[in-house]
Amino acid sequence: MTADGSRGTEAPPELVQLLTPEGERIEHPDYPLDLSPEEVRALYRDLVLVRRVDMEAVALQRQGELGLWASLLGQEAAQIGSGRAMADTDMAFPTYREHGVAWCRGVDPVNLLGLFRGVNHGGWDPAEHNFHLYTIVIGSQTLHAVGYAMGIQRDGAEAATLVYFGDGATSQGDVNESFIWASVFNAPVVFFCQNNQWAISEPLEKQTRIPLYRRASGFGFPGVRVDGNDVFACLAVTRKALADARSGGGPVLIEAFTYRMGAHTTSDDPTRYRVAAELEAWKLKDPIERVRAYLFKNQLADQEFFDAIDAEADELGRDVRKRCLALPDPEPMAIFEHVYAERHPLIDAERAEFAAYLEGFEG
Repeated sequence: MTADGSRGTEAPPELVQLLTPEGERIEHPDYPLDLSPEEVRALYRDLVLVRRVDMEAVALQRQGELGLWASLLGQEAAQIGSGRAMADTDMAFPTYREHGVAWCRGVDPVNLLGLFRGVNHGGWDPAEHNFHLYTIVIGSQTLHAVGYAMGIQRDGAEAATLVYFGDGATSQGDVNESFIWASVFNAPVVFFCQNNQWAISEPLEKQTRIPLYRRASGFGFPGVRVDGNDVFACLAVTRKALADARSGGGPVLIEAFTYRMGAHTTSDDPTRYRVAAELEAWKLKDPIERVRAYLFKNQLADQEFFDAIDAEADELGRDVRKRCLALPDPEPMAIFEHVYAERHPLIDAERAEFAAYLEGFEG
């Protein structure tokens, strides 16, 4: 809790920030960042388009076209900044909310919607995009990421893994076990915790007595806290952490201090456990508005540019909706495909049993 009694609305100490909520650029001695006007405009475009995809997905779920959706509203800067920091050879391991990182890795947004519509098995090839499938089990992807990183290490490849999880996941055993393995084996992995203040309905103070980034020291590797609503800072901090990991520096924990503006998922009602004043305070830290302000103040973009991005976002939303509604239902037997790499007796038995069940409806 902050001095005025409002959770998370004041900037915590030791926070790496390169762009203030008012759009003022500041320097940090450990995280220099030199961006061209074109690169800043590209980051702004990413932020706007990803938010538009997210808004369309929420609307589709409310209209019964998706079974569920986990919104990233408010966390766009953490995801775009970290996602754009990755090299082509790096591998990302997401939760179920990293739609912005998926965008950075070239995954079609409709493939994400297909997963939540229940018509595909994830919808993309992880090897093609170096972006693993979404993980629903809380925290288990951290173990996958460390194992992959240890494989990179043994192959002698110049690459690293970047794994995402939330503040609530830090209470899971899998996450802490992954910290131990990464530390002991000096694995080239960057742990990226999006601390959005709420693990469903449980606030941060129910997860930890100390800032999350400081947990890393107990496992023997560095931790850093970054302004998760600052796309510049997230880019710079993640870029350095990945570079260090690739060069043999070992694991790093990044705590992106941000806020979940929407519900945990569309099955959640956040008004039951958090107050409106907290939400309003965080709206002043909006990740898109601060980049927009920076572009305006430095005369790096005009109204025509912003109008063009908004028009592109609207077109993207229409395209995503149209293609989502056109997704075909899978064949019922497809559920048994891609379970194991080779045939498995249990799957064979279940396939035969389900086929017999379906035959009962014929004729």
